[in-house]
Amino acid sequence: MATTTVTYSVSPLRRTFGEMVGIYAKETKYEFLKLIRTKTFSLSVIGFPVMFYIFFGLANRGNTMGNGQVAAKYLLASYCSFGMIGAALFGIGVGLASERAQGWLELKRSSPMPSMANLVAKCITAQAFGVIIISILAALAIGFGGVHLSLVEFAMLIGMALAGTVPFAAMGLLIALVVPAAATSGVVNLIYLPMSFMSGLWIPIQFLPGIFKPVAPYLPAYHLAQLLETVFGYQERTISTAGHWAGLGGFMLLMLGASWAVFHRTEQDS
Repeated sequence: MATTTVTYSVSPLRRTFGEMVGIYAKETKYEFLKLIRTKTFSLSVIGFPVMFYIFFGLANRGNTMGNGQVAAKYLLASYCSFGMIGAALFGIGVGLASERAQGWLELKRSSPMPSMANLVAKCITAQAFGVIIISILAALAIGFGGVHLSLVEFAMLIGMALAGTVPFAAMGLLIALVVPAAATSGVVNLIYLPMSFMSGLWIPIQFLPGIFKPVAPYLPAYHLAQLLETVFGYQERTISTAGHWAGLGGFMLLMLGASWAVFHRTEQDS
């Protein structure tokens, strides 16, 4: 009895550039809608920097620091940094860890969706939340803090913040890969809050206790805050702008390298 063998050839799925953009845009849209509807995320990530700025920034309306810097304007850059870092760490670190525990990552990896679409969507969403935070803080500073902020300064503030928070997105990725989902939020807070305080994000660096001042230049949040302070000419003069970018770039490479090593080892073990 003769049998017929049928051979199926599976060709790789090819998409046009427009189709790829559409997929990434849809994934980003639904990621943003998911997080904006998750009140525990949206209210805390947006609410904390706004609340702190009201308590410390607006409370210092009209005050200047020892070197003539306007306190409300200096703290505007600080709390913009604080808000952007929080959006990156919680949006990516906690979000990815939760999806990994629920099996969503495995499901998405087995689907025809581009492998990077989920991570890129989370990064863009975190930065979108960051832009919302900066816009609210800027409106408060101008409306109630007596701060003059030009359109150029506002654009530079957003541009530097978007670029400077990429290393913290890489940090969130590493946390999601190594920390169990149930503990991710707590671990992020244990890193995020002390780092923010010691980097001068809550209190200007010159007013920090002496024990913390030598530590600050080794923290990535310090470099981001100082980059945002350069928009107003308020940065510390001990490290150049290029030095701050180099510090953030080195930190990003460290986080990405560690994430790749952890992911590669997990793939080998599975």
